[in-house]
Amino acid sequence: MLLTISSDQELFSETTAKLLDELVPVGELRRLRDDPAGFDPGYWRRGAELGWTSLLVGEEQGGGSIGEYGLVDLALVAYQFGCHAAPGPLAVTNVVAATLSESGHSNEVIDGLLSGTTLATWCFGEPVPDDRLGTVTLEIREEGDEVVLDGVKRPVESAAVADHLLVTGRTGAGLTQVLVPAGTAGVTVAPMESVDMTRRFSVVSFDGVRLDSTSVVGSVGSADEQVARQLDRAVALACAESVGSMQAAFDMTVEWAFDRYSFGRPLASYQELKHRFADMKTWLEASHAISDSATLAAAEGSAGAAELLSAAKAFIGDYGSELLQDCVQIHGGIGVTFEHDLHLYLRRHTVDRALYGTPADHRQRLCDLVERREQAA
Repeated sequence: MLLTISSDQELFSETTAKLLDELVPVGELRRLRDDPAGFDPGYWRRGAELGWTSLLVGEEQGGGSIGEYGLVDLALVAYQFGCHAAPGPLAVTNVVAATLSESGHSNEVIDGLLSGTTLATWCFGEPVPDDRLGTVTLEIREEGDEVVLDGVKRPVESAAVADHLLVTGRTGAGLTQVLVPAGTAGVTVAPMESVDMTRRFSVVSFDGVRLDSTSVVGSVGSADEQVARQLDRAVALACAESVGSMQAAFDMTVEWAFDRYSFGRPLASYQELKHRFADMKTWLEASHAISDSATLAAAEGSAGAAELLSAAKAFIGDYGSELLQDCVQIHGGIGVTFEHDLHLYLRRHTVDRALYGTPADHRQRLCDLVERREQAA
């Protein structure tokens, strides 16, 4: 990250990096390839002890930030997750924890999230043809003292191991969110295949799921702003993680280009590759800058935060893919082999590029946001 951070934040980032080096080195990532959860519960609890799950939770509930803004602190963790292609439902757990904290809902669940003994995920996206960003068709209706859920969500990260599902649905013209305990009657979780080595996603179906109205987070039909904040946080973390994967791949490729000799000269000495590295460095620095700026805007609650986040998601999604593909090509034949570590970062960026809206989705969202702002002026 390019933001000026305090010595405490720098120590927090370095400690996170050391913990990831210790617990999930590349060899462990390869071992976890066939693990159903994609990560070890003990690893996640160690991260929670360090503070990975508490940064967006109020101090009165046991959380607290290191710097002025918890989202900036959390983006430091997300960046390290990208640099290490690390496992664990970092974004979704924190999105749920923040929402529960702000709404004063389910303190017991928050306690479990903070300790790392409980997992939660956010059911937001939906299947084709309702897979465009912001489209919500899952129905949540009131029937007496109960709410009933009908619909399908996908992809849902770590749904198979989550203890609680925060489900975003539609009630009339507004949005409603419900905290659904795992194993509730009518909930079906079907695994999906992912290109990421350690992240697991599922299709979650809700067939007449009935819950007491106390499971509603906030109020029925009034969760639009709540969901918008959640999306902003998720996008900010996806961008920070994507930049981390770009940085790791770029550093690996620069080192390779200086070490690898062709016709008696380092690869890095050839003019064509110098020009290509200059382009890649420009994309990388710009990605750092726009990710940092968007994260800070979201943390501050700036009026233009959503626009900046969509600009960041679109830019990083497109140019990050270009950078990572160039890294693969500069590595030559070994760049496309499973045995080489480079693919770990390509996989991570590819998934982050698609989560919470593709670049095309965010360009459309950016246009819509600008149009609405001009109409309101």
